[in-house]
Amino acid sequence: MAGSERVWAEDMPDAYDRWLVAPVFRPFAIDLAERASRVAAVAVLELAAGTGVLTRELVGSGRRDVVATDLNPPMVRIGAANVPEATWLPADAMRLPFGAGEFDLVVCQFGVMFLPDKPKGFGEVRRVLAPGGTLLFNTWGPLAEHEVETAVTAALQKLFPDDPPGFLASVPHGYADAEAVVEDVRAGGFARVEVTTVVLEGNAASAADVASGYCFGTPLRAGIQQRGDLTVAREAITAHLQNEFGSGPISWRMSAHVVEAVRD
Repeated sequence: MAGSERVWAEDMPDAYDRWLVAPVFRPFAIDLAERASRVAAVAVLELAAGTGVLTRELVGSGRRDVVATDLNPPMVRIGAANVPEATWLPADAMRLPFGAGEFDLVVCQFGVMFLPDKPKGFGEVRRVLAPGGTLLFNTWGPLAEHEVETAVTAALQKLFPDDPPGFLASVPHGYADAEAVVEDVRAGGFARVEVTTVVLEGNAASAADVASGYCFGTPLRAGIQQRGDLTVAREAITAHLQNEFGSGPISWRMSAHVVEAVRD
């Protein structure tokens, strides 16, 4: 995995938080936090917390002992400002700075696909979970089941026909095989693993907002800059999205797998 896909440029999290969090990530954060509320837990660790969309829902549902972590300090900076009720610190999920059995629940929203060695990463989660503790995370379904990201990908293929940026297909949606995910979780030491697939709706104020988010607030940015101009790409994606979803507020369907594993 390229380092640029794990470590983000300083200003990317601001664009991500401004344009993508509410329409793309918050619907699944609400779903995941509701599932987390069913788990009896005191100490909660969040991995790849980003700018705090799931953290806010966890705290809002009554969790008071939440430690939120992210690999990228700029994400932690914004997250800590957005959700000061949680304890924030930068941390690599592959080498967690915690002792064995410190947490009752570990949650992660759309972060496990970035782990360079997934079984090892799940093993690290198991290490910091107390016996009987729960790992709860989600991962995107196939690209074809995320209507807006399918459209973004199509726009980039048209703009760069010889070599379109492949980030969305290879990373966020490159871990969409539920059976493979379960196999990795079990390889990390979890025997009891359950998967549920959910389909939710995304909503944005405009196609331009969504295009700005993907161009300026995701690792697509580097791929676009290697091939052309970000502003030109944003305009092309905006036009394609407007053609697909309309020129006003837009809505789309998207799917994700929710995985719950319990440490023996």
